[in-house]
Amino acid sequence: MDLLYYARLARRNWLIILLSLILAVGAALVITVNMPPKYVSTISMLVSGHDEKGSLSTAYQAGMLSAQRVQSYANLLSSRRVVGQIVEGEDIPRLQGNISAEAVPGTVLLRATVTDTAPERASLLANALGARFSELIDQIERPTPNSRPTIKITIVDKADVPREPVSPRPLVNLVVAVLIALLASMAVIVLRDHLDTTLKSSEALREASRSAVLGIIGYERDARHHPLILRNRGRSSRSEAFRALRTNLQFIGVDRQPKSLVVTSCLPGEGKSSTSTNLAITLAQAGWRVILVDGDLRCPSVPSYLGIEGTVGLTDVLINKVSLNEVIQVWGEPGMSVLPSGQIPPNPSELLGSGGMREILARLVGTYDMVIIDAPPLLPVADAMTLSAFCDGTLLVTRYGKTRYEHVARAVELLESINARVVGTVLNFFPPGNEAYFGYGYGHGYGSNHEVEVKHPVSV
Repeated sequence: MDLLYYARLARRNWLIILLSLILAVGAALVITVNMPPKYVSTISMLVSGHDEKGSLSTAYQAGMLSAQRVQSYANLLSSRRVVGQIVEGEDIPRLQGNISAEAVPGTVLLRATVTDTAPERASLLANALGARFSELIDQIERPTPNSRPTIKITIVDKADVPREPVSPRPLVNLVVAVLIALLASMAVIVLRDHLDTTLKSSEALREASRSAVLGIIGYERDARHHPLILRNRGRSSRSEAFRALRTNLQFIGVDRQPKSLVVTSCLPGEGKSSTSTNLAITLAQAGWRVILVDGDLRCPSVPSYLGIEGTVGLTDVLINKVSLNEVIQVWGEPGMSVLPSGQIPPNPSELLGSGGMREILARLVGTYDMVIIDAPPLLPVADAMTLSAFCDGTLLVTRYGKTRYEHVARAVELLESINARVVGTVLNFFPPGNEAYFGYGYGHGYGSNHEVEVKHPVSV
């Protein structure tokens, strides 16, 4: 992981970061408004030893004694014995928590601070603390009751009434809240990214499928209502993506060029029907004699995409109700034919695996340059496995941000168990603006329209 990884992660999840910042700023404002102001008052005291003889040696000894005592006195300032002489009862622990004392390094000075919500009270308590502490030291530092104390405390600077509160500090609270929000949101985003096994790159798809990524189909907002690539005279990012897919298919296995191709997915909703339909259109535009077979006998969708009648079709041919030539329909593109699924049967797997299906496929392969079969998803039902067993190749369609790594691995494992040939994969619904998705505009130079660049070489 590098800085670029976190930058891309933050860009993809900017909404989470924005919501976290809004909540953090709101919480900081609420806390700041409801936080009572606190004032700090400081008193300074000098610790000095008694010099009886006034000689240099005794003065030095007095200074050393003061230096030894000053650190102990700093701890003694907030003791219960001292504080108990200022307040009584339950106020003692509270005041102890509000007293901070320190010995000034390299000196014999003591500095004590008292924090309180009222500035006058903070000053009063600090001065009272200094006076009581001075009296206490005067008592405990006498060798005998009638002798002079060896150490005395002199108040150097009395505590003044503070003018400005030390807290709350709105700007500091805001900065801390923003930093916490950024760290927390990035931690959640990184954790979520590590736990998320959905496919978000062609590299992850290639690793999961152990095969080439033949196409990256970009997401278009109106593709749900206009799934075919014929709009705008075929000048769109999706059209270019399918042309790239067509080109890659042409160069897969020169010695084993597939003539029958099963297009399937791991689970429903990953775009396998729109992919098979648009791939057939693209091949027909290149002059191929292609037929699109709706092999999804459970939930057929090819007729709705192409706007044709689908009540009579493959099922009726398999039960010898009609002949094959009677149900094949010629669609708008030159050289493109369509074989609808027909009525939904009670036993689709048995029909697709029957000898009649093999005969139909053999006839279609002998007539057309390419037979594309739109098959049901692999994981829920066995129909796609049945078709893949006697077709030349299988194209696995996945969906960006939905298909999981383990789903692809399981689908490939199922296909390999029947010796089916996986010719490659397609990453569908790829978001525009991603670094793997580059553009070539029509009429505006390099710009808003995008063209897919397949980064990984196909198997030849």
